[in-house]
Amino acid sequence: MAIDVTSSIEISRPRADVAAFSADPDNVPRWYVNIISVEWKTPRPSRVGSRIAFVAQFLGRRLVYTYEIVEFVQGERLVMRTAEGPFPMETSYTWRDAGEGRTHMALRNRGAPTGFSRLVAPFMAWAVRRSTDRDLLRLKKILEVAA
Repeated sequence: MAIDVTSSIEISRPRADVAAFSADPDNVPRWYVNIISVEWKTPRPSRVGSRIAFVAQFLGRRLVYTYEIVEFVQGERLVMRTAEGPFPMETSYTWRDAGEGRTHMALRNRGAPTGFSRLVAPFMAWAVRRSTDRDLLRLKKILEVAA
């Protein structure tokens, strides 16, 4: 069973601000609840081909995985796929205007768990949705307080 979870939120900040902050891997530990740290495997800044290692704590386990940016249209869309890690995963962010000074952001996680993870995929999908919803709320709070 594949996991395909999309969450979205409206943030009272211009799209350029939301996209710049959320697309910067160095900011990820600030707004992703489960991400402990990031390590650039290629030189900054973010671009197609950039590789970034993430250390996460998820469902009581420490996970280490490396994402590669496969698509990046500044201010519109960012797509990353795991190059190394526990199971293949793709994460995408999209941003669009939602009225004056507001942004609609969607965050999608999809992948195909393997091995034992495959057996608990329905629970994992629920946990990913719960975590993603919390992450977006945290991002909203950070960005709206900074305004």
